[in-house]
Amino acid sequence: MQMENRLFDDLARVASGAINTLSGIKDEIETRIRERFERLANDMDLVNREEFDAVRAMAAKARAEQERLQAELAALEARIVELEHRLAEVAGSASSEDQEAASEHATPRRRRSGGESRA
Repeated sequence: MQMENRLFDDLARVASGAINTLSGIKDEIETRIRERFERLANDMDLVNREEFDAVRAMAAKARAEQERLQAELAALEARIVELEHRLAEVAGSASSEDQEAASEHATPRRRRSGGESRA
């Protein structure tokens, strides 16, 4: 019976040693795989999360600025059209006033008779 107990104790020690060894191998494999992925990611020139979030924030800010500038440009274009219409109205009314004034001050021309000289 003592022989069986020793055998079981020896088997338990061997199994425990094997588990410790397998655990060490598992840790080593995980470390190697992690290193390999990090090297692969660096070779692919991937960005980390912080850099990605920073660029995303910059893009959102640029988009908001672009939309603001587009709205401002549309308002300025509308103002230009409005001012062009006003200018056309002012020019049109000034032109008709000039024509009226010219017709009021116009004197009829006399016809020259054949006996007058053209000097």
